[in-house]
Amino acid sequence: MADRKAPQRELPADPASETWNHLPWRKLEKHTFRLQKRIFRASQRGNTRAVHKLQKLLMKSEAARLIAVRRVTQDNRGKKTAGVDGIKSVSPKQRLVMAQRIHPKQWVKTSSKPVRRIYIPKPGKDEKRPLGIPTIFERGRQALAKLAMEPQWEARFEAHSYGFRPGRSCHDAIQAIFDAIKHKAKYILDADIAGCFDHISHPALLQKLDTYPTMKQAIKGWLKAGVLTEGRYTSTEQGTPQGGVISPLLMNIALHGMETALLQAYKVKERPQVVRYADDFAIFHPTEEGVKKAQTVVESWLREIGLELKPSKTRISHTLTPYQGNIGMDFLGFTIRQSPVGKNRTGTNGHGQPLGFKTLITPSKEAIQGQIRKLGAICKKCQGVSQERLIRQLNPVIRGWSNYYRAVVSKMVFSHCDHAVYEMTRAWARRRHPYKNGFWIKDRYWKTDETHKWIFRDQEGPRLRNHSDTVIRRHVKVKGNASPYDGNFWYWSQRLKQHPMLYGKLARLLQKQQGKCRWCELTFRHGDRVEIDHITPKSEGGGDELSNLMAIHRHCHDQRHARKAQIGIHDKDARIEEPDEGITFTSGSEGGQEGVIHLA
Repeated sequence: MADRKAPQRELPADPASETWNHLPWRKLEKHTFRLQKRIFRASQRGNTRAVHKLQKLLMKSEAARLIAVRRVTQDNRGKKTAGVDGIKSVSPKQRLVMAQRIHPKQWVKTSSKPVRRIYIPKPGKDEKRPLGIPTIFERGRQALAKLAMEPQWEARFEAHSYGFRPGRSCHDAIQAIFDAIKHKAKYILDADIAGCFDHISHPALLQKLDTYPTMKQAIKGWLKAGVLTEGRYTSTEQGTPQGGVISPLLMNIALHGMETALLQAYKVKERPQVVRYADDFAIFHPTEEGVKKAQTVVESWLREIGLELKPSKTRISHTLTPYQGNIGMDFLGFTIRQSPVGKNRTGTNGHGQPLGFKTLITPSKEAIQGQIRKLGAICKKCQGVSQERLIRQLNPVIRGWSNYYRAVVSKMVFSHCDHAVYEMTRAWARRRHPYKNGFWIKDRYWKTDETHKWIFRDQEGPRLRNHSDTVIRRHVKVKGNASPYDGNFWYWSQRLKQHPMLYGKLARLLQKQQGKCRWCELTFRHGDRVEIDHITPKSEGGGDELSNLMAIHRHCHDQRHARKAQIGIHDKDARIEEPDEGITFTSGSEGGQEGVIHLA
């Protein structure tokens, strides 16, 4: 949407850039999604021949190829991470060339390059996770393949699988666990698969793909491409690189069928309940024998695809009573357990009869300690900066963590974290002024609001956000086998507005815009990166009021400012703005502290 009173100037522009920015993206998105919806429905019907024909049609279409290139070169957060070829960025002209080169007819002539292996630390642990970075060209090919394969498998995946899937998040998995145990105390098998990405059997995975030869050959090439670690090449005989665009989908395909195999091992009335999030899963059964049998069945099934359970992270416990010294479980940063209570606080079963216990889901001790350590590190790092800058460093971390845990019993935990933050900020202020007394420090750094509460804030700057400012709001689990590819836009737009990771301005803007991008007018969907932009820039007198803000896709944000530059706004005040808030909904990360969250 063009800015008001924008000066018209004739300045030279890159023709390729102008071509890329003026592509009819709305039509391309609609055409691609229409084919994906047809693939999804054909897969639901079990019409494999139609699925393969539609997949070939989608991958040959220019619309899908351009969208795949845009996702890996513009939308992806790791777009500037180089593979073995050293390429970090792709110009608009090169994007157009890349869209032609990833055409499936070129795949037979192209051999897959090895991935670059790097190691990243696991949060709060001394261990490191191996990450495989494909080249930008291979990422484009994988993104195109994922566009075609994901709808096919979304129609097949089991209902209680939540990790790395569009439209599903860890909050859905936690709610599924609550639904499984809220009416009855049960035994739990809390399990984790050892090195899931690195040990998947290639023959078993390729056999399960159920795809046509060209696609199968391409995926085999990515699996067998090998890795390059500090200049040393190593062949890959098993596993899929953790870091590839298509790797999470391949991992879910490999694990597909575990729940079905488990349920078939029991009589109908004795079947356990399974909740899986990526390679972590929990199995619930009323009896100890039932849950031990489940462990045996799962271990046997995993051996067929080259995987095994991790002993250090696999245990059996009970939701209500101690079992081998354990009660309940920790899952995705939450503690799930049941506590005996009196008749006035007890939960009830489906018939309204008291149970004598209450099911409580709270932030785990490890998650609380990690949050306090992270906030303490920020205060220590920001000792020499202004109060305003310290507040701007703390607020996103507090907001993201609080929003992640807002759907469970967290009020007391939030108050505990707020007290810890108060002690940190008081220590921060006293270190800055060792010779001032407490009253002087209080008057300098704390103000009172209308409720006479102390607020850590500068005279005219932002205030420090409290964890307890976040209102507890229960999460509604996704319906059974519902998928964003089923075409039910109303249902998914409503879920988007109620997502637990949405907050503040962005949540209100999505309500106002009915879940649609203000620039391209398409409904926000899974994997979309959403940013806030000013209608009238601050340099032209625009403010931060809601009427002057709009929620748009990240690529639409880039396109809008590129068009503004083409009509002649090239002075320093008209630079491309950084987003005020951004969200990219991805299942799985705790909190969105980085400012970007995946819409699911």
